[in-house]
Amino acid sequence: MIPNITNSQEGFRFLNQNKKTERIRFKFINNLIVIPLKINGKKLSFILDSGVSKTILFNITQNDSIGLNSVEKVSLRGLGKGEPVEALLSRNNKLSLKNIVSYDETIYVIVRDYFDLSSKMGTTIHGIIGYNLLSNYVVKINYKNRYIDFYDPENFELKRCRKCETFPLNFYRKKPFIDAKVQLDTIGDKLTDVKLLIDSGGSDAIWLFEHTKPEIVTPINHFNDILGEGLSGSIYGNRSRISTFKLGSFIIEQPTVSFLDSISTKNARMYKERNGSIGSNILKRFIVWFNYANNTITFKKNGSFKKGFNYNMSGLDVVYNGKQLVKEEDVRSYSDAYNQSVSSTNSVKFITSFSYKFKPSYRIRNIVANSPADKAGLKVDDIILRLNNKPAHEYQLGEIIQKFQEKDGKRIKITVDRKGEKLKFQFRLEKKV
Repeated sequence: MIPNITNSQEGFRFLNQNKKTERIRFKFINNLIVIPLKINGKKLSFILDSGVSKTILFNITQNDSIGLNSVEKVSLRGLGKGEPVEALLSRNNKLSLKNIVSYDETIYVIVRDYFDLSSKMGTTIHGIIGYNLLSNYVVKINYKNRYIDFYDPENFELKRCRKCETFPLNFYRKKPFIDAKVQLDTIGDKLTDVKLLIDSGGSDAIWLFEHTKPEIVTPINHFNDILGEGLSGSIYGNRSRISTFKLGSFIIEQPTVSFLDSISTKNARMYKERNGSIGSNILKRFIVWFNYANNTITFKKNGSFKKGFNYNMSGLDVVYNGKQLVKEEDVRSYSDAYNQSVSSTNSVKFITSFSYKFKPSYRIRNIVANSPADKAGLKVDDIILRLNNKPAHEYQLGEIIQKFQEKDGKRIKITVDRKGEKLKFQFRLEKKV
């Protein structure tokens, strides 16, 4: 999703030269890897995104005090249908990740947070980093156990692994591409060769760019969906499924696939051989070794390999809406004379006090037309108060998203605040593909 701009980098290295490996724990939120990265000594949260060529900073406030160096204005363009966006280019910055450090990093600072990732993930996200970090190490990502190992490429040797498979990587403007095969309904049992960007910063399974091959077209059974935000605007696509995704000897059945048109992917199609991308909903089913020095990537399937592919069946795009003050009751129950709890039918309870605490608030950012939520009458900017009889502030954002992916026909009850008016709605999740 990030544009390609040429610059020169000294690169990351181990601060302790005697140490040849470093392990970093990460959070996995909405299928994205979040790592703690320091810029000029300030600890921030970044997404590790193999699909970007540059380090992007986009959520900086007056309180962050990073002290960026050597700043100049530039313009950036990415996925989406809008115009280029204003940004700042800052050179000679120190970036560190535990024992990993670079003293001469160039950062692109987007003045306005077009991605709005913090509200989508329910936690503050300050930026994205990719090639500049991945290219200096052999990087092992263990999605199941939530850690990343960084190895010195000169001292790394992959242990014998009977169930591993290694593939060549092709690079275009510092972005990694891999060859795979897909079975499309339009051509029956035949497999089609595709070249896909490896995009750990994409939460979906597979994106295919329409008409990059004659057979890559949206199937009859599909629906239009919001896929995310790019630098140049919202990204829409036709969500469907394909019969098979094949990567070497690994065969994945019935993955969800989003088909994107030429307008939304105009800049991404500058690499004429590219047919789409594979995202974290595929990658998380493996242990993955990125070895940019050798132009290879290695996969070993994990316990998630055969899990099904779910998607949001509500039509609601819900985002974090900041903190709100919530009034809570502190309740105490009486016990009888023998210090035994009184039965629920006879117990006496009283409120000892009230407390006010800041709790998360959630807002409907977008609604897919003709989706179950749209038909039920929900509107953009409705504030969610309750979801399935539970206060919304008791959920994490990821838990709300999970509720919308559970199963076809599941009933969703939702109470919202619409400009001060409390309204109740209900609908059933609807599986379309």
